[in-house]
Amino acid sequence: MNENLLPPELVALARRVIDENRAAGRRLSVAESCTGGLVSAALTEIPGSSDVFDAGFVTYSDAAKTRLLGVASDVIETFGAVSLATAWAMAHGAVAKSGSDIAVAITGIAGPSGGTDRKPVGTVVFALSRAGDDPEDAVTDQKDFGDQGRGGIRLQAALCALELLLPTGSPEP
Repeated sequence: MNENLLPPELVALARRVIDENRAAGRRLSVAESCTGGLVSAALTEIPGSSDVFDAGFVTYSDAAKTRLLGVASDVIETFGAVSLATAWAMAHGAVAKSGSDIAVAITGIAGPSGGTDRKPVGTVVFALSRAGDDPEDAVTDQKDFGDQGRGGIRLQAALCALELLLPTGSPEP
């Protein structure tokens, strides 16, 4: 019987994130939009993850991003929900609201609709924030996973977010 609900590669990477952050003495949180809690689910598949994983915020709507993470509505209005600025504000808000050492944020367009010429389906934006970070030291990235289907995009986004949470995957400013 399979002990895990999620794909093996996702659980294996989540295990590395938990183990390596435990060794580094870091607590982490996650702010998710297009992944809808998939990263949080992967982290909590790992027994003992509560030593490391503090909080997961699923902020699917713009209003939730503002209400739960403190993302300024003018940031969303100016740059869009799928933008480097919004992702960074989400990650920063997750650190601030949870008190964790580090947070990753994911926002994107998983499809099948919602894409535009400038931001097609498969566009996903990531941000990493550390407690005490200066906004000038923001770690952000945008990826285009292509239109590989909703599940494929969400899985790739979750894997990338977990990579960012590895102590080796989050470069010091």
